[in-house]
Amino acid sequence: MKNAPAPRRVKIRHLVLVLVIAIAAFLLLMPTKVQPVSWTPATAPSLSDGAYSENQKPKAAEKVGAADIAGPEALLLEEGFLISGLHDGRVIRTSLDGKILDVLTDTGGRPLGLARHPDGRLIIADGIKGLLALDAQGQLAVLTVEADGLPFGFTDDVAVDTTGRYAYFSDASSRWGYGKDGEAIIEHGGDGRLLRYDFQTGKTELLLDRLEFANGVALGPNEAFVLVNETGAYRISRYWLTGARAGTHDVFIDNLPGLPDNLSFNGSDRFWVALYAPRSPLLDGTAGYPYLRKMLVRALMVLPKPIEKRAFALGLDTEGKVVANLQDNSSGNYSPITTVREYGDWLYLGSLKASNMARLPLSQAMQGVSAVE
Repeated sequence: MKNAPAPRRVKIRHLVLVLVIAIAAFLLLMPTKVQPVSWTPATAPSLSDGAYSENQKPKAAEKVGAADIAGPEALLLEEGFLISGLHDGRVIRTSLDGKILDVLTDTGGRPLGLARHPDGRLIIADGIKGLLALDAQGQLAVLTVEADGLPFGFTDDVAVDTTGRYAYFSDASSRWGYGKDGEAIIEHGGDGRLLRYDFQTGKTELLLDRLEFANGVALGPNEAFVLVNETGAYRISRYWLTGARAGTHDVFIDNLPGLPDNLSFNGSDRFWVALYAPRSPLLDGTAGYPYLRKMLVRALMVLPKPIEKRAFALGLDTEGKVVANLQDNSSGNYSPITTVREYGDWLYLGSLKASNMARLPLSQAMQGVSAVE
C-alpha cells in the first residue's frame, strides 16, 4: 500500500469512500416498517455472580425422542410418548428412544404451543394459522383467527383449563407475523395480546393488550390466575381469574436476565420459564434511542443477530420467586431452550432451533437451590 503508485492509492481511497457512503446510506435510509418506541429497561442482572450466575447444570441433559427433526418447540409427554410441533408444520408423536415417530397432522403453518383438551382434542397455537384443534380422527379445525376484528399476527402458546371451557393463549404481535420476532422486540410497540377462547360459545375475548411480545402462557394453582411472558419487556405478567382481584393484572416477576419464551406449570408448586437467550447489551443500550434501533434493524438485515448461545431456564415458585437457575454457555450446549416441562423425575426441553428434544434429571436442576428474595 505504501509503495503503490499514486493513481492506485487514489483509486483505493475512492473505493473505500464509496463503500463508507453506501454503508451509511443503507443504515440511514434503507426503508423499514419498524418504528421503534423509546423505553428504559432496568439494569440487567449479572450472569457472572449472584442469583443468576452460570452453573452448567444443563450439561447433564440427554437427547430424547426422534433425532434430526427441525425445531421441536412445544412439548407434551403422554403415555411415554413426546408430542411436539416442528418448523415444517408437522405435529409429531415420538417414543422416548426415538424408534417410533408418527405424524399426527400437518398444520401448513408453524405449531408453537400445544395443550390437551379434556375431551381428547389437541389444541394447537399455530404462529401462522391461529388457534387450531386436532380431534382423535385426525381432523384439523380452525377455532379462531381474530379478536375484536383484529387478526392474530403470531399465535404463540396455549393453556386449557381443567373444565375444558376455556383456552388461554397469546398473540405475540398483531403487527408482526411469525419469523419477525426480532423486528417486534426491537420495535417494542406493545402489540401483543393475552386472549381467551370459549369452547362453548366459540367467542374469543381479549384479556390483556399492549403486551411486549406476548409469549408463553400457563395457568396457576387452582386456575386462580394465568401468566403470560412478555419477551420484549423481560417480565412475566399475571391476570387474575378468580377472587377479589379477578379481571385485574400485575407483574409476577420483573427484570429477568434473559428473554422469556415458553412457560409451564408442574400442577403443584413450580413454574418453568425458558429463556431464549441472555439480554443483549446492544438492545438494552439503544432502548432509549429509536433512531439507533432503526439502524440496528437495517444492520441485522445483512449481519447475524448478536444472540448468545446459552442454555438458560428458570424455576419459579407460585409467588414469582426464583427457585432454580439453569445455565450453560459451554460449547455444544442445548440452546436456545424455548420450552421446559416437568414430568415426574425429569425436565423435558424443547427448542425452536435444535434438531432434537432433551431431558434433564429434576434432581440435577433443583440441586443446591434457594429462593431469591
